[in-house]
Amino acid sequence: MRAILLARFSRGIVLAVLPLAVLPLAGCHRQPSPPAPAPDAAARIGGEDVRYGDFESYLKRTVNDTDGVLGSDVLSQLFDQFLEERLLARLAIDRKVVREAQGAAGQRAAIEALLASRQPSDPASGEEVARYYAAHRQDFARPERVKLRQILTQDRATAERALKEIGGGTDFAEVSRRLSRDPGAAAGGYQGELTRDDLPPSFAEVIFGLKPGEVSRLVSADYGFHIFQVTEREPAQVISLDAARPEILAKLRQERADLLLQSLVQEARARYNVAVNGRNLPFDYEGYYSDSHAKTSR
Repeated sequence: MRAILLARFSRGIVLAVLPLAVLPLAGCHRQPSPPAPAPDAAARIGGEDVRYGDFESYLKRTVNDTDGVLGSDVLSQLFDQFLEERLLARLAIDRKVVREAQGAAGQRAAIEALLASRQPSDPASGEEVARYYAAHRQDFARPERVKLRQILTQDRATAERALKEIGGGTDFAEVSRRLSRDPGAAAGGYQGELTRDDLPPSFAEVIFGLKPGEVSRLVSADYGFHIFQVTEREPAQVISLDAARPEILAKLRQERADLLLQSLVQEARARYNVAVNGRNLPFDYEGYYSDSHAKTSR
């Protein structure tokens, strides 16, 4: 009888203890906490450390300035840009647009692929182009322009010799190639198509007073003597819709790309938690991911 009681008592102890023993076992199945950030991490993107050394490399590629010349405001903007390129590359991988994005070149390729995957393939319609032209007509106004050649000499004697040869019938471009010290001498002194705003006022007054083919008098400067020839003149005008179409299409494509990029950045910001560790940055971070910005944007 005593043996039976002991057995029953023992079973009661076991049954009473079992639920307590199960509790620690259930705790073993909880998800482990994410690892703490590395002591030198400048930021974290979705649990992944971002080292400051990576940002230094980014600066060298982007602005070639790591000597402390840039202010904290500019560095903050560049740091945000650096982080957002990482965000977009990660989004490209998670959306299976690319398999990986290793290194700077890999990240750029991933971002380009992500943009291409979301960029509408259809070009802007004729109505969109016409609406843009009507709304930005002033952007297609072209001031009066001249196509210009010049001869530049260091001394008056050479300039006068050049003028004498041109007056005797020698081609202006040929004289420029022989006597001019201007960098464009090899091209016959050609300076391109210029407006009044492209020229010093004293030069513009002389040049825009010339007829096509006409040669100027000597025009002195601190560094030598100029002789100008206008080869063509174009009046002020507003270019037509047809002529402006390629430029408008390029601008509309760029606008669409900019809007798409902003949308993807917002999507990536919402998807991945970004935390900046300002203590590990050698400048006062005041960018988008700062605590102060987060408070003001609430």
